[in-house]
Amino acid sequence: MRIAVIGGEALQSATPLLVLFNADGQQLPDSIRELVEDGDWSGGYRKTLLIYPRTALPARRVLLVGLGKLEQISADRLREAAAVAAQQARDLKVERLSVALPSLSEIGVGLSAQAIAEGAALGLYRFDTYKSSAENHAIDALEIIASGEASDEATKGANLGEIIARGAAFARDLANQPGNVLVPAGLAEAAEQIGSRFGMDVLVLGMDELVAQGFGGIVGVGKGSANPPRFIVMEHGSQHKGSAPTICLVGKGITFDTGGISIKPADSMELMKMDMGGAAAVLGTMQAVGELQLPLHVVGLIASAENMPSSTSYKPGDILKTLSGKTIEVINTDAEGRIVLADALFYAQRYQPAGIINLATLTGAITVALGSHATGIMSNNDELAQRVLEAGEATGERAWRLPLWEPYREMVKSDIADIKNSTGRLGGAITAGAFLHNFVGEYPWVHMDIAGTAWTDAKPRAYTPKGATGVGVRLLVQLLRDWAA
Repeated sequence: MRIAVIGGEALQSATPLLVLFNADGQQLPDSIRELVEDGDWSGGYRKTLLIYPRTALPARRVLLVGLGKLEQISADRLREAAAVAAQQARDLKVERLSVALPSLSEIGVGLSAQAIAEGAALGLYRFDTYKSSAENHAIDALEIIASGEASDEATKGANLGEIIARGAAFARDLANQPGNVLVPAGLAEAAEQIGSRFGMDVLVLGMDELVAQGFGGIVGVGKGSANPPRFIVMEHGSQHKGSAPTICLVGKGITFDTGGISIKPADSMELMKMDMGGAAAVLGTMQAVGELQLPLHVVGLIASAENMPSSTSYKPGDILKTLSGKTIEVINTDAEGRIVLADALFYAQRYQPAGIINLATLTGAITVALGSHATGIMSNNDELAQRVLEAGEATGERAWRLPLWEPYREMVKSDIADIKNSTGRLGGAITAGAFLHNFVGEYPWVHMDIAGTAWTDAKPRAYTPKGATGVGVRLLVQLLRDWAA
């Protein structure tokens, strides 16, 4: 879908569908108010009213979309309203959608245009690659109508929203792919394609290099599969190294997780194709960073493997020596994500980063604690944690911080190795974070457990479809843009 900002005079030519956003209690334009019967429209949140104005307006149809009460309006509400409008436009099978940029002083022109572009693009997302008779109607163009003095700012906002939505959709595509299609080598190929498009340095280590260089965590998890593991390094902005902060983004890339020898129950195991949601978020973010050419040194690190049961699989009771030299006692082979991340987090230290942020579909425990409405985070640094929390609030990808007190870190200590990879059910999300804390040194670090937010069987928001959500991309891009400002 092409997204463009146009001037108000463009409405002199007929548009198939004109969308107007309206708040509860806000006066409708005179040309619209005359067409609406009393009591038909309140402006309630996500409520819609379709009007056929005939000759009253240069539009075949006008769709009113409610934003709710004025005091509750936010960029995320506008993002959702834009998704509602775009989905209704698709149902009406229009090819061109014109949206009047609302005048919202609380949000501003640029952010309003960004939210509309993001919401519409994400709301229209579909993953139908494997359907033999997929619905093929698509909206060709989204036009955001802005006044002349606001058009430049609106254009910048719309372009930004389109780039961010494209990154999130790419992450969704990856996480929605079945496990027989997307294997560790496929993640490496995706990284190389992004690197080629945007001039990033990309390094991919295969099994031989991983063994030779001592990546004992990734090798231990991946050696039970016929699809060998990969460690992927992507560098954006190498020319900024030293003059701008270095931020490392680390993603868990388990392309399918059976649980290994500690095999999972059959129910819902098919969803374990999305256990690389953290890696998908890193790749989607790196794509957006490349398109935006942010003046930062951003390093994407992905530890990827399949966790399969076989005669060569690692076993409960095994001891693995990681890249850091620290040893892990394997209690449960279904706690594999933290093991592969151990190598990746230690690798990140060589960049002496201003921040390390890892994303992982790590624990069912975080879903029990927070449900699907917030990502759980743990951190060793208040400032970096606050950056993540603020970016989450700004983008609607909310996060909640959990503690990493010393008693939790004591729980992961092993009697026969340095640490163990599972401590049982109690405090499971936090002890997973405590495990990872062992591999980041003194560098500022935030662990994002996206197990509850990376996939949904419901539709918590209009712009979030069933399946992979692409969570993390919009939050990270916001955080990096704020850091670069």
